[in-house]
Amino acid sequence: MPFENPLALIALLSVIPLIIIYMLRPRPKVLAIPSLMFVLKLERERKRVYASLTKIVQDPLFLIQLLMLILLSIGAAGYYYTSQEPLSGEHTVLVLDTSASMQVDSRFDDAVKIADGYVSKKNSIILASDTPRLALDGGDASSAKEILSQVQPGAGTADLSAAITTGMRLLSKEGGRRLIVISDFTNSKGDDPVSSKNLAESYGISVNFVKVGKSADNIGVINGWIEATNGKYGYTGVIKNYKDQSEKVEIETGSGASGNSTSFSLDVPARGTKQFTLENLGPGITTVQLNVKDSLPVDNKAYISIPETLEQRILFVTDDGKLPSKTALSLLPNSNLSVTKAVPSSLDNYTLVVLAQKETPIASDSVDTIENYVRNGGNAVFIASGALAPEKTEVGLIKILPVKPTGIENETNGTDLGVKEVQQSSITKDIRSDEISVHTYLDATERTGSTTLVALENGVPILSYWQVGKGTVFYMGLDDELGDNAWNNFHNLPEYPVFWIKLVEWLGGTGDISEYNLNTGTLTSLSKTQEIKTPSKTFTSNHILFDESGIYEISGKKIAVNLYNDKESNTTVDASDVVQRAAAEDKSKLVRADTYTAKNDITDYLIGVMFLLMLAEIMIVRRRGEL
Repeated sequence: MPFENPLALIALLSVIPLIIIYMLRPRPKVLAIPSLMFVLKLERERKRVYASLTKIVQDPLFLIQLLMLILLSIGAAGYYYTSQEPLSGEHTVLVLDTSASMQVDSRFDDAVKIADGYVSKKNSIILASDTPRLALDGGDASSAKEILSQVQPGAGTADLSAAITTGMRLLSKEGGRRLIVISDFTNSKGDDPVSSKNLAESYGISVNFVKVGKSADNIGVINGWIEATNGKYGYTGVIKNYKDQSEKVEIETGSGASGNSTSFSLDVPARGTKQFTLENLGPGITTVQLNVKDSLPVDNKAYISIPETLEQRILFVTDDGKLPSKTALSLLPNSNLSVTKAVPSSLDNYTLVVLAQKETPIASDSVDTIENYVRNGGNAVFIASGALAPEKTEVGLIKILPVKPTGIENETNGTDLGVKEVQQSSITKDIRSDEISVHTYLDATERTGSTTLVALENGVPILSYWQVGKGTVFYMGLDDELGDNAWNNFHNLPEYPVFWIKLVEWLGGTGDISEYNLNTGTLTSLSKTQEIKTPSKTFTSNHILFDESGIYEISGKKIAVNLYNDKESNTTVDASDVVQRAAAEDKSKLVRADTYTAKNDITDYLIGVMFLLMLAEIMIVRRRGEL
């Protein structure tokens, strides 16, 4: 029986009271009459009953109310009828490639038009980027068309395999199942999309690959990096020409907060690359624009972000004038280094104090000055040496160090100690710890509440820090004394100056320069929900996928995001082989019917009929003058 709730048909018994109400008459009076008249009256009464029944049946108001009760009962029972519908009429999942290469010419517009033609009764839309995004979950045709009219391609790389897997999960409990993947198939991260297609089809899901686009010419910036050179930040960019002939590329740059612009040209060989360098980059955003006409605009512009921080005023206290640490600090970008042999009476003018005494202990009054400076928000770095040995160090100084020195140790067996990273940090990211060897060190123990980033193989902390009041005290356990008295070889490694750059940036609150310059596709979690301004919109979230090329603003930080992807920029790839391989691997894995039995609810129609019947009842009552 085509009813969702057959027991509700008991409500049809409500028609009995309706009939009784229409047949009710006043009670007859008892009268004394002759018998002949009684018989004649009884016959007349019988005829009147039949006439009443006939009159009730003919009364349109009764018929309307009877029909309303019947329809209400049928509606409560949930009557439906079945029909055979094509599978696509139930649920279609559209996977739309929104990677950078889809910005080539009219690829994305063509993809949207194709997707619009596959819209069915129930639809889900998945945007394939570095991370699949569900734009619509089981919406109707009008909702799907609205979403398709709004979506735009990003500047990341599509993970088609992950998008197909997401579509499989959406369709896992459905009857009619179809998944359409619309892409240029030029580049995909993750697993092979053809393998994911075959897996989905093994579960009875029909998967179709629809290719858009054709090969085109392009010239773009495919890579770029920032490094400190001669106390200033410099940028190196790489331009690639995907054409079959060499091109003279005009380049225009806009430099930082100054707003100055320069231009120059490069001859880039056919199918080859060319590097260029920008020096002395100031704080702010610097842009690099290629003045070319090609099929992919997103890689014609690169963005560089240099933190807009105050100049670092560094005080370097030492009794040795030739130290690698002093040389490294003198080359820091946006810094002003002052060198003294003793701690001055006031440290308020400095953002960082580095104490590198080798033989002369720090005086007790200087210890008080340093402690007050740190507690009020200053930052201090202590470099290990004989001057920090416990027998030479003031008790007050030992109390503010993140480690407790116990004495100087030497490896006498001819085997140097190695170091190991205890906790990951941007400060130690590029340190090759396996190349550092230590034969003399300041034996120390870690204090409760301090954090150790790097330690010796025997567990002695080498790089440690902790908070003292509002400031930070950092312990550098690798002494940098030169000559025969050298304790280790760290200062001889090429990453030694980089270490000091990162340490000063970290203590100054700016972070590593790499945190301000990211590639598209980077996914970042934030410490809290906050406002995020992207190149195209503003929203609040506690995580973000950088899928656009341009400038992002988060908590006052300006972050430059660039495509920098050789495969996405390569618009000459046709990728027809992916679709051909997918068609070649199609096999009869699981045979399913082309149609499914659909339940069609009639409740909406019943409501419409009930509304019309109510209007008819009101009109009849009003015509009779009873309203």
